[in-house]
Amino acid sequence: MTTPILTAKKVIKRFGGLVAVNSVDFEIPEKSIVSIIGPNGAGKTTFFNCITGFNKADEGTITFEGSDIQNLRPDQITRHGISRTYQNIRLFANMTALENILVGQHKFLHSSWISAILRTKSMLAEEKGALDEAQRLLNFVDLKRKGDLLARNLSYGEQRRLEIARALATRPKLLLLDEPSAGMNPRETEDLTSFIRKLRDELGIAILLIEHHMRVVMGISEFITVLDYGEKIAEGTPKEIQSNTRVIEAYLGRGAATEGMDTAHERFSNKKS
Repeated sequence: MTTPILTAKKVIKRFGGLVAVNSVDFEIPEKSIVSIIGPNGAGKTTFFNCITGFNKADEGTITFEGSDIQNLRPDQITRHGISRTYQNIRLFANMTALENILVGQHKFLHSSWISAILRTKSMLAEEKGALDEAQRLLNFVDLKRKGDLLARNLSYGEQRRLEIARALATRPKLLLLDEPSAGMNPRETEDLTSFIRKLRDELGIAILLIEHHMRVVMGISEFITVLDYGEKIAEGTPKEIQSNTRVIEAYLGRGAATEGMDTAHERFSNKKS
């Protein structure tokens, strides 16, 4: 296995008496595609939130490229090179597609308000660079001619790609995708799977995925971690996870694994939890 870009050790997150994440150890290698799966309420999104600073873990450590990010704000974590999308699309609906991507570039823009008023040479050069990069990202996510459209006027699949483009504008080394295929039709889901591979192969970034569509998970992941009631119950390759009795029981109920592994396999692989 290659060097981990992110390592979590014994991470615990509590909400009152509820332990949402319970002593989870986790690693994601550089330039890999890794998925976190589990039934509803397993703690997947809470664990995402601990990584990205929206929730602070109560115990444990999280390091990114060897640096402790445990007590950093979300914007500081983004500056380190971690970006994310959300289960529910969070675009600026009344801004254009191009403007949404420009928002993602804010950490790279340094001109002062005085420079903006005076329209200095350096400010104009910075503005042109930002616009060129935003257009490049629109092209990359196949929204080449959609830059002037309001985000709310894009199709659902296009909005998903725009949200990824905005995340890419922060120049991440690790991109977290929270249920990116949710609400997509089969063709859109197939296109998304190819696009996620493209992100890793062409940009060289690591991808951490929460996804309920098992065919997407099994078709794209190099390594999978399974959570249930906040605990890690399994990890391994897609083939190993598909054959794991405890995972099948978590998704399909006790006794499912005894109905015949071939039948349980098929039900699990086709499941959308």
